[in-house]
Amino acid sequence: MVGAGLVGLSLAWQLLLWGRSVQLIDPQLEQADPAHSGSAAALGVLMAQVFHRSSGRAWRLRQRSHQLWPLWLAALERRGRRLPRRQGLLQLASCQAELEHQQRLVAERQRRGIPLEHWGPDQLKRLQPALPAVALGGLHSPNDGQLDPGPVLQALWAEARASGLQASRDAVVQLERRGRDWQVHCRSGNRHSAAWLVVSAGVASGLLLENLGHLLPMEPVLGQALELELAAAPHWNWPGVCQWRGLNLVPRPDLPGGRRLWLGATLEPGSQASPGALADLRRWGDAASSPTTTPELGWLHQARLVRHWQGERCRPVGRPAPVLEQLEPGLLVVSGHYRNGVLLAPASAEWACAQIEAGR
Repeated sequence: MVGAGLVGLSLAWQLLLWGRSVQLIDPQLEQADPAHSGSAAALGVLMAQVFHRSSGRAWRLRQRSHQLWPLWLAALERRGRRLPRRQGLLQLASCQAELEHQQRLVAERQRRGIPLEHWGPDQLKRLQPALPAVALGGLHSPNDGQLDPGPVLQALWAEARASGLQASRDAVVQLERRGRDWQVHCRSGNRHSAAWLVVSAGVASGLLLENLGHLLPMEPVLGQALELELAAAPHWNWPGVCQWRGLNLVPRPDLPGGRRLWLGATLEPGSQASPGALADLRRWGDAASSPTTTPELGWLHQARLVRHWQGERCRPVGRPAPVLEQLEPGLLVVSGHYRNGVLLAPASAEWACAQIEAGR
């Protein structure tokens, strides 16, 4: 396997549970701390039941992962891993069209037995700390939420190593077919052979596959995120993560001091961080047309910056995310998850395991 992000580690862990031998190769792999992987930059917001579509592959993958994550967490917790999940997601409507879309989605989901709710302005005003006063309403999903990617990465890494994972901190420079097997050439000069090769290397996936004649371009989309600490301990009564104009605010009272939150992430094409995008992120909740801050959000504007981080998401060019394909016998691509790598890791791993089992 090439690539040790959360998706790659998830697949490696599942294959090991199925009794397979796994060699994992990634130049950023740290033997002691897998949180150096790019997946650690994610906020881990899980948006399955609020997905705007109601059919198709993307919908099925999200719902399957929504079913699998509780089972995965329970299995890891039985092994002594504490992986708390924050339940609940509230999407705020910033315009009439968005509000009407949310109301239609609530009606459609409720007919399926999915417990989405519409929250009006009066309900939003009762929440503390205060939300943007210009929000017209909100879509509440009690079964979506957020999962901290860092502890999940560490748990998967530890469990995979305990189950016999072989790991190599090396850079892959070439993939080659040799007879019935695949050969991976590394920068160090090492070579690895296997009957099955899984490429889950983000933006590098397309470059590695190019010399095999497969055109699968990937582009980076940078995201910046902040960890903030409020001046005073708030009386949080939000129903989980709050999303406003595509940006997520995640209460983190579990972090030191009980006053912290995560805010992110921006959408910036390429790999260069924009100071302007970071400034807009810090002004979360302000009216887009106003240069001034919103008074009711003073609690957020006055928060102290604890940490700023960024990471690249991998987005397929000209095709929907993610890429789950068998390009040749024994060659799988499990990559390009864009903003949903944490959410879709279980369903992606299940798909890849099924392909390998069917072709064994």
